[in-house]
Parts: sequence; structure tokens; C-alpha cells
Amino acid sequence: MKSRYESFDRARLRIKPLAERSHDLHLRHWLALADPTPPFDHPDLAMVAGRLLDARKSAAARILIMGAHLIRAGVNRHMIDLLERGCVDLVAMNGAGVIHDYELARIGATTESVARYIRTGEFGLWRETGELNDWIAEAASLGLGLGENAGRRILESPYPHRELSLLAAAYRLGIPVTAHVGIGYDILHEHPNCDGAALGAASYRDFLIFARKVERLEGGVVLSFGSAIMAPEVYLKALAMARNVAHQQGRQIRQFLTAVFDIVPINGEPGKELSKSDPGYYFRPHKTILVRTVADGGHSCYFCGDHRSTFPALRRALLEAGA
Repeated sequence: MKSRYESFDRARLRIKPLAERSHDLHLRHWLALADPTPPFDHPDLAMVAGRLLDARKSAAARILIMGAHLIRAGVNRHMIDLLERGCVDLVAMNGAGVIHDYELARIGATTESVARYIRTGEFGLWRETGELNDWIAEAASLGLGLGENAGRRILESPYPHRELSLLAAAYRLGIPVTAHVGIGYDILHEHPNCDGAALGAASYRDFLIFARKVERLEGGVVLSFGSAIMAPEVYLKALAMARNVAHQQGRQIRQFLTAVFDIVPINGEPGKELSKSDPGYYFRPHKTILVRTVADGGHSCYFCGDHRSTFPALRRALLEAGA
């Protein structure tokens, strides 16, 4: 039975090469580990660093959930360094994070002007970036996760800046990167070679990889950087699944730390749920990651600041703690 509604014919689209696109971010934006960063300090940073190192020692989960802006903040080398030190053993990102990482590795630039290209209907329709759709289809056919196959392909590629790729570094180290996509959210979904079934299969496998890691969250740490929707929602469902199985096995997943890093000011205590009359109640990282999921024995903290400041500050705290 076919749909009775007309659908968009993607064969009509004109796809342009990335060489014709202007980019907002270039290689010089990405920090070297020794570069100075904007100052940031918080009394809880040392505690988070200590908990991460305790989790590393006990082989508990050390999960970094991130929005794509963490890549755009220019701290890829800092993230890769924490992977190499074993401070993080899973990275979860949205589809945009995969795209920025891929473009950075391939051409040393990323981020187009929405305001400029949406006027002409060119936004997102760039030929080379569409290669990711082929990799996603391949991931689905091989039974791999979306992030897993993208990292594998970038690592094996001749792309000149692949040393900056978080996906490639994670694959090299055997650390899963899970990509959690929503259909229609990403520029890849505009392209004629996008296969919605493959996209769903590869990203759903990533969700199951993520949920499996959450089973080891007792004594572990969840870090959320700049993800207002994906992070709290994916983490919430995975935690429910992990606790369901743990309960059947006579185990608990209660004693762990959650830390949210964002630019949204939080009224009152970060560990206390706000009234529904407060607009901040609807900021999901607060009520989901900092309050509800740690209410029965966990601990949480909040860091308000720009990622270009906060992530290097977390790395410094880890180095000071002996990472």
C-alpha cells in the first residue's frame, strides 16, 4: 500500500562541492593543548576529576554526552587527550557532531552560514558531506553503529586533518562513539542518497551500545556538554533499561555522578527541581540529569560557562588530580 500523499523528489536537487562553500570555522580556531584558554574555575571541578579517576580505576562508566557545539568550540585535542588517558570510555553525540567532525577531518573547516545559504536554498546541500550517507548505509549493512563506522572510515581515510577527528581517535582507541539522530534534523537528510531505514538502523544500534555502557554506571560519571534535548532524553531511556535489568539481577545503579556543562543560568540549587511556573523547569538537563535520575543516591553538579573555557578547565583539573 502506497502513501496517498506526494513526497519531495530529491532528484531535482542541485548539490554543490564544498569548495564553493564559505566556512565560519577554520583550522586556526582549534586549540592546541598548550594554548591559553579563557579562564574558568569552579570549586566542584576537582571533585568531578576525582570521581572520573575513581571510575577509571574501578572500570565504571565514564560517559561524555555532547552537543555539536563542543566540537565547534575548538577543543577536539582536549577531548582526544581525555580519551587517550582513559578518563572517558564512551562519547555520545548528535548527528551534527558527526558532520562537523567529518568536515573538519576532510577539509580543515566546517560550519556554514545558515543565514546566507538558506536564502538561496543551498544550505546543507554539499556533495562531499553527503558521503556520510554512504557510510551510514554501509554501517547498517555490516551491523555497525553509525558513530563506529564513521570513525573507522575517517581513521582509514587519506583526509589531511584526521588527527583532529574525535570519531577517528575513539575508533583507534576502541572507545565507542554513539550518534543519536532525529530524522530531518541534519543536513545529510536533505541529500538524495539518504536512506532513512539505514539511518535508523545504525543510530538505533548506537543507542543500544550506549544503553549497554549505562549498565556499568554504578560508581561512574555522566558528563553532559551543551545538549539540551538529546543528552537528557537518550540518557533517561538508557538508564531505565539498565535499571530494569539490574533490578532483575539484584543489583542497583544509584551511586554515580552527573555533571552538566552549559551556558544556561539555573535558578536556585542545581540539585533541586524547580516549580513548573519557572521557565527553567523546562530545561531538561536540569530536571532530568541533575535531579530526577540521581534522586535515590547519586550526586550532581552544574557548571555554567562557554565550552572553550569549561572543557579545558576540566582537563586541567584531571591533570592536577593525577590523570
